[in-house]
Amino acid sequence: MLVERCFHTLDRERVRFHDTTGRCSLASADAAVWGIGLCVLAAPEIVAGAVIIVGVVVVGVVIKEALDAYELSGSSQEEVEPAPQTKPASQEPSSNRKPKPEPSGQDGFPPSPTEPVAGERRPNCRPIPVPHAGGDDPHNECADRFPPNRYPGMDVLVGGKLFDALQVGVRVLWEIKTDQFDTYNAFLKGQVVKDQVAKMREERDIALSCGYGFVVGVSTEAHKDALERAASELDIVVTGCKR
Repeated sequence: MLVERCFHTLDRERVRFHDTTGRCSLASADAAVWGIGLCVLAAPEIVAGAVIIVGVVVVGVVIKEALDAYELSGSSQEEVEPAPQTKPASQEPSSNRKPKPEPSGQDGFPPSPTEPVAGERRPNCRPIPVPHAGGDDPHNECADRFPPNRYPGMDVLVGGKLFDALQVGVRVLWEIKTDQFDTYNAFLKGQVVKDQVAKMREERDIALSCGYGFVVGVSTEAHKDALERAASELDIVVTGCKR
């Protein structure tokens, strides 16, 4: 949220971005409109050299400090990847150093999480905000409001697939449908459900493989019932959104 709101105000003549991890150029290929700067700032593993300040400007540093504080708060530990160690070892006398915990069979490295972070397994699992496609305002408004969307006005690219929303506060991706399903004849209802279920199963598989939950939001109970009969494994909720 901080990056999204502040990125447009940066003086990009005085702030440069360097992709120290080599991931942004790959992960943001389908989101080039945002540029490498947004990708670098949105990545939690911001390290020295990622934001290059030209002249006297502090906003990039403020954003970095805020992101660091957000990471330390633990409010989204699921998405935080360990930052590479870029600072040299301290040269202060050993008498002034704080005692270190005893090694636990890992030769001094910090303990690894039980489950590897999704971004470590597959770099393209990191969520990349992409502007909603135009032309369907009721659908986009529903996607922003109902989950609610962590990136208002944005779809999110995960695992090479665009999802309608990433829910605030949890690792759950959403597919939103605002079809006027109840007005369709029997043949059209059957065709719509068949096509949607195939797509939703593909999206669900991608979401789960990247460590996310997956929820489908539909406008009516009739649409929900039809999808559940065809694919009981899907998690479907009624949004009540109107077209």
